[in-house]
Amino acid sequence: MSDTNSLPTIEMPDIKTDTIDWAKETYYTATQFQLMWLKFRRHRLAIIGIIVLGFFFIAMLFAEFLAPYGSQSRDADYLFGKPQKIHLFDDEGKFHGPFVYSVISQFNIDTLQVELVEDRSKIHPIKFLAKGEPYKMWGLIKWNRHLFLADGAFVHLFGTDSLGRDVYSRVIYSTRTSLSIGFIGVIISFILGLAIGGLSGYFGGLIDDIIQRLIEFIRSIPTLPLWMSLAAILPKEWSPYRVYFAVTVLLGFLSWTTLARRVRGKLISMREEDFVFAARIAGSNDARIIWRHMLPAFLSYIIVDLTVSFPGMILGETTLSFIGLGLREPVVSWGVLLQASQNIKAIEQHPWLFIPSIFVVVSVLAFSLVGDGMRDAADPYSH
Repeated sequence: MSDTNSLPTIEMPDIKTDTIDWAKETYYTATQFQLMWLKFRRHRLAIIGIIVLGFFFIAMLFAEFLAPYGSQSRDADYLFGKPQKIHLFDDEGKFHGPFVYSVISQFNIDTLQVELVEDRSKIHPIKFLAKGEPYKMWGLIKWNRHLFLADGAFVHLFGTDSLGRDVYSRVIYSTRTSLSIGFIGVIISFILGLAIGGLSGYFGGLIDDIIQRLIEFIRSIPTLPLWMSLAAILPKEWSPYRVYFAVTVLLGFLSWTTLARRVRGKLISMREEDFVFAARIAGSNDARIIWRHMLPAFLSYIIVDLTVSFPGMILGETTLSFIGLGLREPVVSWGVLLQASQNIKAIEQHPWLFIPSIFVVVSVLAFSLVGDGMRDAADPYSH
């Protein structure tokens, strides 16, 4: 018999230790942006903000498909109508799938007003991917399919306004307008902030003094009166779409100062670094040194500033349109929709007209959460 004690010992790998070593190797060999992503995805609120913004961007891209009706389509029999309830079972408990009842007008003896009530005898099933009003997706593709429609009747998830226009459809269309203004305005302010801040921080001297005095002058003017005065300059005969473009440009030209100051501060601290000196010796001109060497060195912070600028743009457009100095019909935005809720009557009798304000709050909060997460991720080595 062989001696079992003489058998060679087999060492089992320490899976836990190997996993830790692999994680350390991944961390120390990761690029700057990989480290930023590893830290960003630990920020749960920022991930929630990304998901919420994802839904907004889907609504922005596919507004015609998601909205059952056009932004100006009217239901003349349902003026100031309340949000309709979606039912699955009838009064007898029979399952029909999602449906809505017909709506009829009744005179209320107690309030002496005509009220819209459900007619429980008529059921209208809700169909998905149904044919409805034709439209052009992105102005290019002709189609007539909508996400949902009621068979033989209108369906108003968020109710209607004074003209019988579907609030849900108008909110979807206004999401595209408000977010597009935010995007274009941020891009304009981003380019101006980088260019002007880069000149100020890199060259210094008289150029820096002039730019800083200009920034101080712009920031010293109260924001709302400044917007009001500039919006009032726009000619009254301009079409709504020209006003849309002008408001977007105005918001962009007034929002670059914060980024310019941050870029200036960074460049002042970096312009005497060795890699800048080496770039000068190699024959690089000033523009190449700024755009190819200095700005990429703190690109993560620039991205954070870009993200947190969106709420200001959205609130700026909403404020201008709400007070009647920004966009106007037939262009729809969150601010334009909220114009209809400026009186006490809307608060008391038509509270569903405030639904666009929920979208404003949620979008601003989502951008703020994403900005917080990116601010933390911008310095991946901090704990």
